Amino acid sequence: MKKILMVEDIPDNAELARKVLLSAGYQVTHASDAETGLEMALAEHPDLILLDLGLPDYDGQTLAGWLRAEAETAQIPIVVFTAWPEETARSMAESYSCDGYISKPLLKVNQFLVQIASFLK
Repeated sequence: MKKILMVEDIPDNAELARKVLLSAGYQVTHASDAETGLEMALAEHPDLILLDLGLPDYDGQTLAGWLRAEAETAQIPIVVFTAWPEETARSMAESYSCDGYISKPLLKVNQFLVQIASFLK
């Protein structure tokens, strides 16, 4: 079973994505801020990290940099999970060595799951 760490501070967004991912057979852990996300990534070695860019303590870009700097997490796919405009999300994902982005709100469940699967090669 593939393990996904979701770093998302808005409870409704996190809960919806968690339910969808669980229904598809993924194991999901959740952090609501960057520091907790870093700790969980280092401890759990997820197969994928879904990363919101607007977090309450440090922004998602900072967390992506920390994750890429750590040997244990440097190769884990990081997918920006954001409501930011598409061009901004794409630019941020590229700038911070993320593997891609998925737009919020999560409206098309099947499309979301196809996107997630594509990052879990």
